[in-house]
Amino acid sequence: MSDKRVLLLNSALKLFYEKGTGAVGINEIIAYSGVAKKTLYHHFSSKDDLILAALTLHDQKYLQWLEVKLADVQTNEELVKHLFHALNDWFNDRVTELGGFRGCFFINTASESVTLDRQIQDRCARHKVAVRQLITNSLPQPNDRLVDALCLLKEGATVAAFVQGDRQAALRCIDIALAHDTQAPFPV
Repeated sequence: MSDKRVLLLNSALKLFYEKGTGAVGINEIIAYSGVAKKTLYHHFSSKDDLILAALTLHDQKYLQWLEVKLADVQTNEELVKHLFHALNDWFNDRVTELGGFRGCFFINTASESVTLDRQIQDRCARHKVAVRQLITNSLPQPNDRLVDALCLLKEGATVAAFVQGDRQAALRCIDIALAHDTQAPFPV
């Protein structure tokens, strides 16, 4: 990947994550990155193309970070603790590779407009599927109901941390998830 493309992509991701994809225009990205408009359009055919590339880059960063945090757990209980302690670190701006916490980039992007390009919506949805798969693959003892609970708790904690400023939301999820893991399945 060329240096200019990397600079543009990192600049766009930073601005999109901080301000939202709808609020950031091409001219702001050009000014922030110091790259010429012609160069931007050489690498990205449109703003939507740049948004898709930024989503892909953030997806890679997030999944790599989370995979490291969930590596080598020996029990489901350990995974629960690792997951929500990692989220707590992120919510409290202790994860440099993800930048300052501004909520979930994928939720934020998907919720900005009901008229978003379908590819952007699909990219956001694929990220959530990939996170779920990573959690599933990281569980030492398979448990689909626990994965459901963890994914819902993770999303809820992320929204609570961002929208309500509840930076401790992830830590409260630990007891909830562990209580769920020990309970018998709900009757259908």
